[in-house]
Amino acid sequence: MADPTNSELAGALDELGDLYELDGAIVHRVVAYRTAAKAIRESPVAVAGLVREGRVTELPGVGKTLEEKLTALLETGTIPAAEKLRATFPAGVVAMTKLDGVGPKKARRLHEELGVDSLEALRAAAEAGRVRELKGFGPKAEAAILAALDAHAQRGDAAPRLLLPKALDVAERILAGLRASPAVERAEVAGSARRGADDVKDLDIVVASEDPAAVAEAFAALDAVGAVQRGGAGGARGVAPNGLAVDLRVVPPATFGNLLQHFTGSKEHNVRLREQAVRRGLHVSEHGILDDASGETTRCATEEEVYARLGLPYPEPELRLDRGELDPGWEAPELVTLADLRGDLHCHTVASDGLATIEQMALAARERGHAYLAITDHSATHGFGNDVSPDALRRQIELVREVDARLEGIRVLAGTEVNVLPDGSPDYADDLLEQLDWVVASVHTAFRMSAERMTERIVRAVEHPLVDALGHPTGRLIGRRPGYGVDLAAVIDAAARTGTFLEINGQPDRRDLDDVHARAAADAGVGLVLDSDAHRPETLANQRWAVLTARRAALTAGEVANTLAWDALEARRPRHRTG
Repeated sequence: MADPTNSELAGALDELGDLYELDGAIVHRVVAYRTAAKAIRESPVAVAGLVREGRVTELPGVGKTLEEKLTALLETGTIPAAEKLRATFPAGVVAMTKLDGVGPKKARRLHEELGVDSLEALRAAAEAGRVRELKGFGPKAEAAILAALDAHAQRGDAAPRLLLPKALDVAERILAGLRASPAVERAEVAGSARRGADDVKDLDIVVASEDPAAVAEAFAALDAVGAVQRGGAGGARGVAPNGLAVDLRVVPPATFGNLLQHFTGSKEHNVRLREQAVRRGLHVSEHGILDDASGETTRCATEEEVYARLGLPYPEPELRLDRGELDPGWEAPELVTLADLRGDLHCHTVASDGLATIEQMALAARERGHAYLAITDHSATHGFGNDVSPDALRRQIELVREVDARLEGIRVLAGTEVNVLPDGSPDYADDLLEQLDWVVASVHTAFRMSAERMTERIVRAVEHPLVDALGHPTGRLIGRRPGYGVDLAAVIDAAARTGTFLEINGQPDRRDLDDVHARAAADAGVGLVLDSDAHRPETLANQRWAVLTARRAALTAGEVANTLAWDALEARRPRHRTG
């Protein structure tokens, strides 16, 4: 019998965590199971193999207790603790915990107080108006449950999408293995992953080789490919241990550019490209470019040759989205790069919810080549604990000044990430904000207000003369939570009017602003800052994902504020622009 996949192992731990929470276990135990499940699901290697080798505790969040449970799952097909808890709660109650906005605590109440024991019974109770009668629920909660049931039904068994960094981790392992094969002349990732999308549902790997059979054999032997479902002369299809589908396509080196271009451009880009080609009497495909008049086919070893043959400027992969890059007269911009960034203006330390000190974060930023770093711990009403009181912030400012004076080669800035209160005001007094080098204002609480009220709230924050930047402006968490309702056009207008910067947050599950609104902001003259929102030294690397979003927005270095030296950027802060 085949070993369970990473997704199956993670699902077992997720279920156990839900069962424990239904049973009233302490929150730390529940969080431990969910943290381990996430690490297992996203692991680019087969975790079942790590369990058998006694190495599974190398994964973050997996200790001896969880190792024992995973070993039992592999040996017996079940976890004894889960069997015991399943006997306590109907399967339908566990299914209810998976609904958006429900969770184990609400599911338990719905079961105990209304007798609901399945998704069907929950829908019947909500449609009959029984849910709103429970204390703490009400009509809005009832409507939200019905919406969650509809969303669940629409998703069905669709394959989950993987955040780009996790998908690229798989891609890079596969590419490294393929490039080690003597049969491979060139190998690249294509598709939405190469375009820098937020998340992906599969990977396209394109290989140049004269020996496709040897490439397919090398592909099937990779640890990063858990199973090969099919193969043939032109490639193969496999599944990575974390469940990500991987399509391998192999062509002779002479047509590698044609294939890479075909599988990199979005569907809309490629349709427009074919339309442009037809106007020139040409037909484009992954096999080459056919000249209708002569009957000759041009085969291209590089993508640049493809666009040149069509008489078009070369668009970087991130721009191939049919947003004007194929229009007559379009000129390819010189997109911002990670190397262009001079500093990072959003990070956290142990003072709030970070895992490193001021000095550790500053040294790591200096190692990355940064000339400045703003320390922006959470403010007093962050809402998730570990926040910084006004008195603690005053002490933090002193600590930042001490570290700044002691370290050479980097400017350490005293800042904060203030919570935007429901009325739009920051949760520190102005006399305290005036002492700071940098103020990021973010919404962390009261997400459910109307779009009109949320817009008024955020615009007021943007208009505050001591607020330098608006952090993660929509509050979205990719794949987990949509952004709150807000009129971003009004926010962008306010930022343009006041000189307030807007952030592209580089946390992989945020990338907020997204590329569409970042482009709109730049067109309106708003300065963008590309930040890591790092909570430990390693995650300063999150700026990579902010840069990818910026490149999809066609941003140049001149449209990104933290490509400037600190003195030049500091002079553009709103308090200086407004006098």
